[in-house]
Amino acid sequence: MNLIINLWNFIIKTKILSVLTIFIVGLFLIHVITSTTKRFIISGIDQFETKRRNTIVKLINNIIKYFIYTLMVIFILNAYGVDTKSIIASLGVAGVILGFALQSTVEDFVSGIAIIMDNYFVVGDIVTYNDFTGEVIEMGLKSTKIRKANGEVFIIANRNINSIVNLSQHRAGLYIKIPTAYEEDVEKIERVLNEVIDESKKIPGVLKDSKYLGIDSMDDSAIVYTILIQCRQDSQWQIKRDVLKLIKLAYEKENIKIPYPQIEVHNGKKI
Repeated sequence: MNLIINLWNFIIKTKILSVLTIFIVGLFLIHVITSTTKRFIISGIDQFETKRRNTIVKLINNIIKYFIYTLMVIFILNAYGVDTKSIIASLGVAGVILGFALQSTVEDFVSGIAIIMDNYFVVGDIVTYNDFTGEVIEMGLKSTKIRKANGEVFIIANRNINSIVNLSQHRAGLYIKIPTAYEEDVEKIERVLNEVIDESKKIPGVLKDSKYLGIDSMDDSAIVYTILIQCRQDSQWQIKRDVLKLIKLAYEKENIKIPYPQIEVHNGKKI
């Protein structure tokens, strides 16, 4: 019994209970506020707006966390009798000094907000920065991370993003050329390619206005037919591979020949 009383007195004396209460309340507030923010902001009218709002939510939630953590530290110091009023007052002077010392960080922060508000790009967009093309995987207050298809991650300070190409906010037009043997019936080829286009519209990201365009050229060994696949920018590479597979399977099913170079080997015999 004495042990419990001594432990309780120790907790009261060292203000552990106050500190725990501050932590619990602070973490609870972070959870409630961030969850509420996400619930009210995240729903967009389309996939691009939804991604933009998702990025804004992450930024707002980060600011909320930093603010509540700061308040928690102030309340804990106040619980131990530290004069927090003088600390808060001195933060004004310290803020000016830090403003000069951390000028680049402030520029990153302001640039990050401008990028989101002006909808340059959001998390999930495919972008090209200089010669680096990849997916935006993270936007922080200081930097942006872009991941290339091979896994490389490029980190850019937000203040250095002055020009960037966003490949996700507009559609892509894939002009796919299909070389076909001269002896194949033109009407048959057109029927098969139209069927391929109808099948390709079932692929996620392919738009309904994809179409067959016609004969593009008559080369030495093949007639080249062309189709146009309209699709989302961020899916165009995989969609192209999927459509080419559909064409190959359709040509095999219909016994349609795709010309390719052949070499005759005579092994030293007379022709």
